[in-house]
Amino acid sequence: MGVFRAAAVQMRSGMSPDRNAADMEALVREAAGLGATYVQTPEMTGAMVREKDAREKLFVSEDRDIVVATARRLAADLGIFLHIGSTAIRRADGKVANRALLFSPKGEVLATYDKIHMFDVDLDHGESWRESAAYEPGTQAVTAGVDGVRLGFAICYDLRFPQLFRTEALAGAEVLTVPAAFTRQTGEAHWHVLLRARAIENGAFVVAAAQGGQHEDGRETFGHSLIIDPWGRILAEADHDRPGVIVAQIDPAQSAAARGKIPNLKNARDFTLADAAGRTIERAGT
Repeated sequence: MGVFRAAAVQMRSGMSPDRNAADMEALVREAAGLGATYVQTPEMTGAMVREKDAREKLFVSEDRDIVVATARRLAADLGIFLHIGSTAIRRADGKVANRALLFSPKGEVLATYDKIHMFDVDLDHGESWRESAAYEPGTQAVTAGVDGVRLGFAICYDLRFPQLFRTEALAGAEVLTVPAAFTRQTGEAHWHVLLRARAIENGAFVVAAAQGGQHEDGRETFGHSLIIDPWGRILAEADHDRPGVIVAQIDPAQSAAARGKIPNLKNARDFTLADAAGRTIERAGT
């Protein structure tokens, strides 16, 4: 692929998958019109739904999902790599995965990734979330080759687990992807600094499409979609929480250059954790 133009699509998904798919299509077409050949949408592109009974009615298998069908058609129509940051997919066992899908310019599924880390937290002001009550966590990190460029996959809360990104970088990922629906509270505190840290410590580009604003189901997300270079510089930002598109040029050679200047991926060493008496407690490291 060499140098290419990437886009992050910022959305404000509601509770109707059909309406969200239509909104997604308009924004993806806008991104392609700006020259993007890789386009990423945010976490939960298909629907943002808190109520359990509503989720049971709305979430369907991959072959019946309107966002998947729309993305497949769009990727082929526009000749782009289209990365659905995630949508809720009902698995064959009846459980629901928070799943990312990457489509080729022919509309084929190149890779899928199920979110590993569940957002089970208790925040200030009574804000509490239990993602594990609705979704089955994934168990596999995923990278995928896109015309000579390797992407590493993550979704939202995964951002707080640097070992996932390090594993993908060691596997050759030059672009790390973090589609998200960060809450406003956590986004204001940590969104920018965590994304820049993942870029810097891995010498990789980071593309992070976000949900933003007040959603139909009552939650509020931070927005501020970002594209960051391997030196931690912000190349593009949606500095608001409204739907929109940002684009930036991705040059994989910059990842190699950053890793050449600070070769921390190569310099990492295994080590042990010891107690005060020098007794080994556990082994850790690369």
